[in-house]
Amino acid sequence: MPGGKSRSRSKAADEASALHDQAGIIPKMGRRGKFITFEGLDGTGKSTQMHKLATVLRTAGHKVVETREPGGTATGEKIRRVLLDSSTEGLAPLAEMALMFASRAQHIAEVIEPALEHGQIVLCDRFTDSTEAYQGWGRKLGSAVVLELHRLLCGELQPDLTILLESDPARSVGRARRRNRRAGGSVHKSAEKRPDENRFEQQTRAFFARVHEGYRAIAAREPQRVVAVDARGTPGQTQQKIVGVMHKKLKL
Repeated sequence: MPGGKSRSRSKAADEASALHDQAGIIPKMGRRGKFITFEGLDGTGKSTQMHKLATVLRTAGHKVVETREPGGTATGEKIRRVLLDSSTEGLAPLAEMALMFASRAQHIAEVIEPALEHGQIVLCDRFTDSTEAYQGWGRKLGSAVVLELHRLLCGELQPDLTILLESDPARSVGRARRRNRRAGGSVHKSAEKRPDENRFEQQTRAFFARVHEGYRAIAAREPQRVVAVDARGTPGQTQQKIVGVMHKKLKL
C-alpha cells in the first residue's frame, strides 16, 4: 500500500535524523578532560597557583578537580604521612620511590582517570616529574627506572600540560622550611598538631641542586608539555603568566 510505504519512508527518515543528532552529541559527551600538573621545588607556590587557576577555570564554567601527590586518596594520604614525616628519614631511596608509585597508581585509578573520562579538568600538585626529579636526580636513582615504572604502573598517562614553577632553589627551600615549622607548631581544633612534613626539606643544598637540575632536564626533553614559569614575582604576576600559558597550549 502506498500509505504503508510512505509511513516506512517517514520512519526511516526519522531514524536517520535521530542517528545524525546522536552523532553530533556523542563526541561532546565522550570528550576527555584535560590533565594539568604543577611542578617545582617546595616553596615555589605550587599549591597557591593551582588554587588560583582552579578559580579561573570554574569561573569560565569548567568542572575542576584539585588534587595532590603523594596523596589524593585515603590510601595515598596514609602513604604521604610515611613519605614526608621526618621520623622516616632512614627510608631507602628505592622504597621511597616504590611508595610514590603505589600512591600514584591508586590516585590514577580512583581520582584522575574517572575525572578525565567525565570530561573534567584535573589539576594536580606534583606527578611523575616530581619522582624523576627527586628520586631519579636527587636520590641518584636515574631517570630510566622512574620512566619504566611509570610505563608499567601508570599506563603511560601523561599530563596535557605541566607548569614548572621556577625560583631560586635556596629561597624556595628556605620558604618551605619556614612554612613547615609554622605548620608543625600550629594546633587544630582537636588540639592535635598538623602532620610533620619536613623530611625532604632536611636534605642538603646539593640534593636540591640536583632536583632543580632534574626539572630543567625534563623541561628540555619535553618542551611541548612542560612550560617553565618564572615564579619570582608576586602571586598575581605568576598567575597571569600561567593563565596565558594555559590559553596558548590548551585553548581553554
